[in-house]
Formats: sequence, structure tokens, C-alpha cells
Amino acid sequence: MRSRLANALAARSVRPSNQWVCHDCRARTRVRWQHSASSAQKPYYITTPIYYVNAEPHVGHLYTSILADVLKRWHALLGKKSILCTGTDEHGMKIQQAAAKAGQDVRTFCDESYKSFKDLAREADIDWDHFIRTSEPDHRFAVQHFWLMLRERGWIYASKHEGWYSVSDETFYPEQSVQLALDRATGRKFMASKETGKEVEWTSETNYHFRMSALKDRLLELYKMNPQFVVPHTRMTAVVKEVEAGLKDLSVSRPVDRLSWGIPVPDDESQTIYVWLDALINYLTKANYPFQIPGFENTAGWPADCHVIGKDIVRFHCIYWPAFLMALDLPLPKQILTHAHWTLGREKMSKSTGVVVNPFFAIKRFGVDCMRYYLTLEGGIKDDAMYDNSFIIDRYKKGLQNGLGNLASRITRYKGYNVRRAVENCQGSIGQLDQDMSSLLVAVPGNASELMHRLNPGAALAKIMGTIYETNAYIQSQQPWQLDKPQDEEKLDRIIYLCAESLRICGILLQPYMPSKMKQLLDMLGVADGARSYANAVLGSDKDYGEPKYPLGTGPKGMLFPPLSSHF
Repeated sequence: MRSRLANALAARSVRPSNQWVCHDCRARTRVRWQHSASSAQKPYYITTPIYYVNAEPHVGHLYTSILADVLKRWHALLGKKSILCTGTDEHGMKIQQAAAKAGQDVRTFCDESYKSFKDLAREADIDWDHFIRTSEPDHRFAVQHFWLMLRERGWIYASKHEGWYSVSDETFYPEQSVQLALDRATGRKFMASKETGKEVEWTSETNYHFRMSALKDRLLELYKMNPQFVVPHTRMTAVVKEVEAGLKDLSVSRPVDRLSWGIPVPDDESQTIYVWLDALINYLTKANYPFQIPGFENTAGWPADCHVIGKDIVRFHCIYWPAFLMALDLPLPKQILTHAHWTLGREKMSKSTGVVVNPFFAIKRFGVDCMRYYLTLEGGIKDDAMYDNSFIIDRYKKGLQNGLGNLASRITRYKGYNVRRAVENCQGSIGQLDQDMSSLLVAVPGNASELMHRLNPGAALAKIMGTIYETNAYIQSQQPWQLDKPQDEEKLDRIIYLCAESLRICGILLQPYMPSKMKQLLDMLGVADGARSYANAVLGSDKDYGEPKYPLGTGPKGMLFPPLSSHF
């Protein structure tokens, strides 16, 4: 008798794409995939992890989303179609327990809890294309189909499993990865994961397993051939060492009497699919898996160009996820950006410990573009970063108010300067401009692009802001406010033109970081809407700007970055 999933497959109006077919067709499938992948342009596809809804979002979630958004917007700036996928993970034991604690049924709990994460994406100006919830029917269908394909190829088998299980981490840990720990507040001793410090309990159950151990060599070959697969290099090295040490088969289901809130195993409703197998497939779900049009498989984005994740979920994304995909001969993600954590009082932010910063309060207090700027500039990729309101105020004053904002006010609002005249008069004399400043402006787009290519948006931001600081030093040294005689007009125009070009070029490059403020800056300069791409960030390329798009006004109201309120 056909399963309900098989009947649903037959009922779909669009058939599964050629790469997801039966065992007998694999070789032919690979040929068709390679041929069809080039028939349509692939968008740049970037993802955030999907966030657990067991508690409210914190600044760490905001940082992850902003990193992904900056990279998505950067590729859009380059002229590429770009897709950003984010969303919420709504299955698993933590969700089940959080709902019980709240006195709600799990569906009602999830239907309310996911909204704060979607609201945060809106408040943070995240330009997402897909917001997925793992409780959605299409995702359930994709996961069950993925499971059936694994089973059809012989990658899944039933067996008794014993080991240390962490409810908080939703994973089993081997004996060598746990240790005795002490709760200092209560004096209670318990077994905990060495990696995360979360409590583990000894569990014995019969469930399904994935033949992870059989993929050790293929994973190591992947890492060898793609040394930038995991960024930064320190985590790439750690992943390789973990796989070299050996892989055990992975428990990929839980008895339904212990975990009922999740996606049932097809044809065995006594088992629930492991939450991490379920969650990782979300990246495929929004790329139309398993239903895609032959010849256009990659138009929805897959394979992902970049997964952005926190360092605490490296194992799942850098080992488990490529292993699952390899088992079905599916294309692998190109890179995984793993960032460090934010600490508060030198303690890692965590929903479970309550050491968190409310991101909604932070955005309301400092402004969305200020928070995007601060988190990207100061956030850690390799090493943890310490969050402090005084640091935000300092970066705002130095970089935004007195740096970028001060330069914008000097050039666009000072009555003695005429930006439009400077633009017109200097078009034919680019070679006569100050060589040091000219060279700086010529180099900054390429330097920023190279750092973005290395998945280091913070370093790229620092490079762009360095150009702003140099421009402020340049105008201070040239003192154009003293050039008030007719014979000084040519020199004055050259100084103002270079400063205006610095603002224009840097304003274009800073759009992925501070979308609304950079729109304001480019409007202040009178840059046309169609002249704001990366291709326009070239010294002397725009001959038509210089007149503001609206009256700039006087006082703080007309400033790009006005002083922070006194109570800060």
C-alpha cells in the first residue's frame, strides 16, 4: 500500500527535479544536472540559521541576521540577483518543553512566538526574501521526501541507541565529550557537554540511524579540495580534526512518546525525525526542493553560496549537513561563515541563562543604522566581542557623528562651497587632483570587495570608514574655508570635488550596512537613484550630481547623524 507521502508525491502538479530520483537513475541524473545548471542564471543565495522560538530573540540573533543581510545587499550592489532566507525552527524537545512551561499547546505557542523574530527582521531592515517556519506544510513535505530518499538509498537503519543526550543542544554526545559539572548556585552536580556546558542525561532507546561513518573520507576530501569551505580558517581546522578523529553513525529520530512535536518518520509514526535533520533541510525547502523545473533547478538559488551561523552550531552545518547532502548526491553549499559570540560582562549571551540584550530596545535607543554599523564593525568572526552601550556611543560619535556625518555637513551644508560647480569644473582635470587622495578613492572599492569575498564584512566596513577618516584629515589640512578669493576658486573646487567624491563613493559602498542613512547621504549629494551601484563607485564616473534632492535645513534636523540624546 502506498504511504500518504507517496500519494501526495503523485498528486503534485510539478514533478520532482531530475537530481532527486530513484537509485537506478543516479548516473543519468548527474549528467542532466550538470547540463541544466548552466541554462539559467543562479542567484546569490545566502541564509541565516533558523532561530529557536523557545525564547525571545537577543542581540546575537540580530548580529547573525545583519551579517547575512550585508552580504546579500553587497551582491545586489554588484548587480546580482540575491536571495536571503531566514526564519524560525519550531520543532524539538526545547519547544515542546517551553510550550508546556507557558501553559499552551505547542502549535499556539509557535504561532505566537515566531512573530518576534519576524518583527526583529523588519525592525533591523533585513531584506529577506523567504521567512520559513519549520511547522509549515511544504517544509514537512520536503523533510519527509528527503527521509524517504535516504532510506531508499540505504543510508538509514533502525537500531538501539544509548548515550548522553542534551535536551538544550538537541544532540547526543559521545562519552569523551561529557564531564562532571557543578552548579555553583545550588551545589548540584550533573553531567554536561564539554563543548557547550549544557546538561546531558543518559538515554537508551530504539530509533533510526544515519550511516554517517561511511562518509568520513568524502567529507575529508571536500575539506581538502575546498579549504575555504568553513570561514574562518581556525574553525575549518577544528572541523577537519573532528572528522579525522572518526565519525559514528548519527541517531536521526526520537520515539514519539518522548518527542511528539516534530515531523513524523514516514510509515513509522512511532518515531519523530531528529530536529537537526528537519531544521537543516529548510535551506532546500525554500529553494523549491523537491519540486523544480528541469533546466531551471538553480534559479531558486541552490546550492547556497553562504550559510551564516554562530560558532555553536558548526558541527551540524559543517559536518552533518554536507554529509546528508552527499548521501543524496545533491550539490553542497559553497561556504559557511561561522562567527563568534557576543558577551555581556564577559559572559556569553544565552537565552537559557538570561544573559541577553533586547535587540528591540537597542534599535529604539540608538537607531537601526547605528546598530547595524556597530554590530558589523565590532562583532567577532574569529573571537568573541564584548557588548557595551558605552562602546556603541563611542563608535557613533567617532565614526558616524564626527566622521561621516561631520564630513557630509562640511561639504553639503556649508554656504561657501558649491558641490555642483566643483563636479562640473573638475570633470576634465581628474589627473590634476591630489594624488594621495585620488589613489585612496580609486583603491577603496576593490579593497572592500576583496574583504567581502573573504566573508569579512566588518573588515570591509573598517576599510571604507578609513577612507572617510582620511578625507576628514585631508580637508582639515587643506582648510578650504580660507579660500575665499576669486583666484582660489579652481583650487577650492578640486578640494571640494575630492571630498564630495569620497562621500559619494563611500556612500555607495556603505549602502549594505546602513541602507536608510546612506540613502539620505546620497540624496543630500544629489546622486541619481540609478547611479548608486558598485559600478558607479569609481572616481569621476558621475558627472550629474551636486544638487541636493531636498532642502537640507539647518541645525540637528538637517544632519545625517545628529548628536545622541543627552540621557545616553
